[in-house]
Amino acid sequence: MQFETLNIAVEDDLAIVELNRPNRLNAFDLQMVTDFIAAIDVLGKDDAVRAIIVTGAGPHFCSGADLSRGRDSFDAGHQLQGDDPRIRDRAGLVTLALFDCPKPLIAAVQGAAVGMGATMTLAMDCRIASTNARFGFVFTRRGIVPEGCSSWFLPRIVGIPKSLEWLLTGGFVDAEEALAAQLVSDVVTEHDLLASAKAVATRFITSTSAVSVALTRQMLWKLSAADHPMAAHRIESRGVYELGRTAEAREGIEAFIQKRTPEFPLKVSADMPDFYPWWEEKTYD
Repeated sequence: MQFETLNIAVEDDLAIVELNRPNRLNAFDLQMVTDFIAAIDVLGKDDAVRAIIVTGAGPHFCSGADLSRGRDSFDAGHQLQGDDPRIRDRAGLVTLALFDCPKPLIAAVQGAAVGMGATMTLAMDCRIASTNARFGFVFTRRGIVPEGCSSWFLPRIVGIPKSLEWLLTGGFVDAEEALAAQLVSDVVTEHDLLASAKAVATRFITSTSAVSVALTRQMLWKLSAADHPMAAHRIESRGVYELGRTAEAREGIEAFIQKRTPEFPLKVSADMPDFYPWWEEKTYD
């Protein structure tokens, strides 16, 4: 699997996606957006991959959107009206691809993670930072607004007051402040960053069912804004009913009784229950 702007390696059930434009501090241009969305789609369907780690080549994670157009970098022209449904910010497209991925996602962040370099990590399940990491939610200092669906994700992770503080000031958040606010789960040396991310990913996939993990990840994210717990009850009931009739649940129970490591037979690519993906029953135009 080769992409112009990414390095991808698969080892021990883990995929490592490395943003690879170090001469531009791994800034996202249109090619990287296209490559990244395609890579997440391919890896999400690959049964040889149980979890995905995203990191950056060189000393920095990602400096955000490529601003090589200078003062007009955010100007998309006047071909479309403001309410046209075709208007989509590129960071949001990246975030939504991560949001719908069935595999656990871990961000290994070193150096600068600015703009969409910060917001893209919010749709991941775990963020680990090196001691020199800095998250920059700089939108108000660039004369725009938060993107990458961050106005939805960030308050769910760190709360409204901290989100307002970071987004309204448009400043930088260092690794220790990020840890205190629970934006990241751990701060390690840059030397230990990738190994720590691999250790977390391995915990997600050891002795767990790939189908169960995929459904659980989507249940937590997709139901996080449900109006009533009944929405969760309905999906959970369908999940327990459907998986409870499969060899997956039988293997899980037998392995527990026999005190051995389970060998789950079902695959995400072919064996997800019929109600998945349930959220597509409602379209978002």
